[in-house]
Amino acid sequence: MRDFADMFQAVDGSTKTTVKTQALKNYFDKADPKDKVWAIAIMSHRRPKRPMTTTLLREWAAEYAEIPLWLFEDSYHIAGDLAETITLLCHSRESDIEDSRSLDDFMKFIISMKGMDTEAQRVLVQETWRTLDYTSCFIFNKLLTGNFRMGVSQKLMQRSLSLSVGIEENVIAHKLMGDWTPASIDFQELILDIQPENMASKPYPFYLAYSMPGRSKELGDPKDWQVEWKWDGIRGQVILRDAHLYVWTRGEELVTDRYPEFTSFTESIFDGTVLDGEIMAFKDGMPLDFQALQKRIGRKIISNKLMEEIPVVFMIYDLLEHEGKDIRQLPMSERRALLEVIVKKAHNENLLISPLVEFKEWIDLDSLIQTAREKRCEGFMLKHKESAYEVGRKKGNWWKWKVDPYSIDAVLTFAMRGHGRRANLYTDYTFGLWQDGELITFAKAYSGLSDKEFNRVDSFVRKNTVQRFGPVRQVKPELVFELAFEGIAHSNRHKSGVAVRFPRMVRWRTDKKASEANKLSDLIDLIPEDGRNQDG
Repeated sequence: MRDFADMFQAVDGSTKTTVKTQALKNYFDKADPKDKVWAIAIMSHRRPKRPMTTTLLREWAAEYAEIPLWLFEDSYHIAGDLAETITLLCHSRESDIEDSRSLDDFMKFIISMKGMDTEAQRVLVQETWRTLDYTSCFIFNKLLTGNFRMGVSQKLMQRSLSLSVGIEENVIAHKLMGDWTPASIDFQELILDIQPENMASKPYPFYLAYSMPGRSKELGDPKDWQVEWKWDGIRGQVILRDAHLYVWTRGEELVTDRYPEFTSFTESIFDGTVLDGEIMAFKDGMPLDFQALQKRIGRKIISNKLMEEIPVVFMIYDLLEHEGKDIRQLPMSERRALLEVIVKKAHNENLLISPLVEFKEWIDLDSLIQTAREKRCEGFMLKHKESAYEVGRKKGNWWKWKVDPYSIDAVLTFAMRGHGRRANLYTDYTFGLWQDGELITFAKAYSGLSDKEFNRVDSFVRKNTVQRFGPVRQVKPELVFELAFEGIAHSNRHKSGVAVRFPRMVRWRTDKKASEANKLSDLIDLIPEDGRNQDG
């Protein structure tokens, strides 16, 4: 644990990629193999579930520090981070006390507390606080709260591992994909061994696009580019290997059982095929809103009624493996040609190919993108015809060009304090729109303003609070903000009857009075005419 804490300090204390890389490599060079697997799992967001509630942790920390709970809560609001607050109050200050347990020991210890009675948990946690220095205690508390993060990207971790073990980065990336846990695999099997039978279900690392800078004409000759619609679904890979079907999401979740429609792919697609595309709710020849797909995301049992109400398709836009061979380095144009043949032969209604957008000059796309919402798309994907399928986010060959978001002017109605460096400021807001002289809440947002603007709004909230509901303050309805959002649909789950996707503040409308903000009917008018009620 001490070695992991030292590595964490080195990574957390620098903004230089070279320093972070070297700190990670040094750790992987000398750490015990069991600790290495846990470190990889933690940095890959494969942390175990927290064994107790944060409410209990707050109570135990207040008791341990011998302070009233209200004082702990006030300290928490000032610090802005629960694990940091507990650590400041509870870490060991004895220089001669040191906990010699390894990272593997600590992780097994945390897992073992799951299901214990709360008194036994309290004793174990408080005893552990007594033996840990500040950094180790902070990491322990972060793991307990289930909120441990490091300033390390997947790519940076993979690069450091590559330097440590002498295996290429893209191979490391592929090995780390899939459904594994430190309890089910060791370092030798996870990283060092080459076992084809264990790779059968594994997806490839996804290639991600950057938002397009400037105008499309800056990309050169339009003849060198392939343009597709940007679909609004769940990015995934369909894998056919060894007569088995595997469906993975970009979040590395195996979801084969959630989409029974895809079982027919085993009869339609040849073995040794890996497809990249989008899982989409699709009916009557048109995509459904993303909210429809959300009804299927969390379901473990998929009824026939649900499949009939919200059928899904796999919209393919790339071919990564063909006849058992990795073809990611072939040019995009060649992969596309092979893909078209596969889809044509499959003749499967649940397997669609993303159609190409026909255009001659870049200026043609300026008008075509305005039709994106009619097709229930987010915009365009632009791909160079000679591009390989890369790993991670790369600039140059793949770009996304999103249609302008929806926007509406709304009134600030409620506010809460933020987190982290904004823990002392009211920066999390709820907004409402007018209906029959009343403000109906419809969205929450906490991003889009400058620090100076957040400070000004915070001052307004403190001076104009009407009522308090725990940490929430209701304010005088005077401030108007323009909100932007990516999607909109009817919803029976919201008082407003409308659900918006990814709302954020675009600007503070200091030029408008609250009475001039939009009506709820204006928001409803933005819903596409063929929009369906997605919640009931």
